[in-house]
Amino acid sequence: MDIHQFFLGNAFDAHTYFGAHVTEQGVVFRTLAPNAAAVDLIWEGGDWEPIPMQRIHDGGVYELTVPEAVAGQMYKYRITPQNPDGDIIDHCDPYGFGMELRPNNASIIRDLSSYTFHDKKWLAQRGNHRKKPVNIYEVHLGSWRTNPNNPNGWYTYEEIAPKLVDYVKKAGYNYIEFMPLSEHPADCSWGYQNTGFFSPTSRYGTAHQLMQLVDTCHQAGIGVILDFVPVHFAVDGYALNHYDGTTLYEYPEKEDNYSEWGSCNFIHARGEVCSFLQSCANYWLSVFHFDGLRMDAVSRLIYWGGDASRGINPASITFLKRMNQGLHQLHPDSMLIAEDSTNYEGVTCPVEYGGLGFDYKWDMGWMNDTLDYFRQYPWVRRDSDTYHKLTFSMMYFPNEYYLLPLSHDENVHGKATIMQKMFGEYEQKFPQARLLYLYMYAHPGKKLLFMGSELGQLREWTEEQQQDWDILKYPIHDAFYHYMLELNRLYLTEPALYQDDYERDGFCWVDCHQEAKGIYAMERRAGDSRILILLHMSDEATQTFTFTLPDCGSLKPLLHTDWKRFHGSTEESKQAIVGDVTRTGMQFTLELPPFSGIMLRIQPKKQPAVKKPAARKRTVSKKKTS
Repeated sequence: MDIHQFFLGNAFDAHTYFGAHVTEQGVVFRTLAPNAAAVDLIWEGGDWEPIPMQRIHDGGVYELTVPEAVAGQMYKYRITPQNPDGDIIDHCDPYGFGMELRPNNASIIRDLSSYTFHDKKWLAQRGNHRKKPVNIYEVHLGSWRTNPNNPNGWYTYEEIAPKLVDYVKKAGYNYIEFMPLSEHPADCSWGYQNTGFFSPTSRYGTAHQLMQLVDTCHQAGIGVILDFVPVHFAVDGYALNHYDGTTLYEYPEKEDNYSEWGSCNFIHARGEVCSFLQSCANYWLSVFHFDGLRMDAVSRLIYWGGDASRGINPASITFLKRMNQGLHQLHPDSMLIAEDSTNYEGVTCPVEYGGLGFDYKWDMGWMNDTLDYFRQYPWVRRDSDTYHKLTFSMMYFPNEYYLLPLSHDENVHGKATIMQKMFGEYEQKFPQARLLYLYMYAHPGKKLLFMGSELGQLREWTEEQQQDWDILKYPIHDAFYHYMLELNRLYLTEPALYQDDYERDGFCWVDCHQEAKGIYAMERRAGDSRILILLHMSDEATQTFTFTLPDCGSLKPLLHTDWKRFHGSTEESKQAIVGDVTRTGMQFTLELPPFSGIMLRIQPKKQPAVKKPAARKRTVSKKKTS
């Protein structure tokens, strides 16, 4: 690491210098505490007696080599503040690669070189993701499934790997996004208030075991995205809070020191803090082979406190641009995803063209409009303003590279699960949820669903309880689960549904002015591959819908939300549908049951066979011989 670049905020490899590093000479400990009067190492091999560390740089870098220290041992830094009235505090290592299980908080020496990955094949092909299907299954690792043999209910990273990979593969997802896995003291924070930014949470095991989980996913053809929190950190006194006796990582100003979640806000105007966070992002991508990072609460980095009326935060904007540009140079095939609810322009525009440099932005507008629509009484959906909640997203969609999320935030804290949000009583919710997900997967943009959504789960998520797997014993839930499997399979295998997500010709409305009937018709296209999607959002009796498609010979049904095997009432048929030839194309009239949708392949017109002209007989002149 270049120490000068570190203080300027340009380092992406600070983790290779700071922290505890196993070498042939022993373990080298380094920490940054510029405003400390003294820093001591305390560790289990030394009976927790303080050993003075040497200040080796004017910027406040302290170092100590301990020959007898080995991987697996615990340690802390005892920091004496310059203020004589200040408390001497024992801190975990900000760059520590492992930590004790809460409520204990010592750092643990880890040898990160001890694992060998076997995912070269996956890494070689993971690029060009904008042209590929991206179907993300969002997981909270501690509550996906619980371990009956662990008093806390947790599986280790190593134990859960084959179970999770097998399930995700069969369910039709090709990416997993883990909610934060860096160390955090409170289970109820779900990992969003960190104390160990470089430490995989010990709830589920060691760094080595997390590497094995990622490797197992890759070998099965599943990408892995990590939720990353560059905005704030936990207030616990043993961690980053007042690390050297002063506000080293956080704002000194009282009004910006604490976030709306009661945590400390990072001060991105300091080079040391930027290098810390940039290096942390690079660490997860390089050391653990994660395929991307979903960055939490980006709106709080764009605007002061996330409040647009206060204006943009120039230091945080500069930090985002520098981090994203640097990560793309180091990991050109990775995904950088912004969880951003603002209207700030250029979030997914490259930094060199004035943007923030993310690959994707969560489409929070689409999510809010869509869920609000499905909450409405069916007769209210005929109102023009309500009807066009489902068409509005395509007015702004070309502005960014959007990802469509129905995440954990929409399944918790009194918001009700996605299934619960559907209008009506129990039986009415399922056909509407099938319709919702057909609309979602037909809409341009990559996809993300929170675990349990594929089961039609009705209980709000809590980190204390595993998913309600037993609800699959009820036929209506089992049918819904198999509907989601079929929808996922089609998404992964039909190029028209993903290949040209961000191309002008990849999507068009066939008809979005059927307010009275509550019907929408859209087409997805990629090259010669064409898919038609019809959506009937009304609870009225079966309605007919007439439409005309140019350059079409017939329609082949691929999926109907109302098929009997999905707990509907329509007999299943995949027989091609032929319409009537008109001057403008092939005209079709189809019947649409209430709360139903159909996905159909548009098959081209059969070209008349061209009769080949008869081959001419070739005359061969005989050569006269004497």
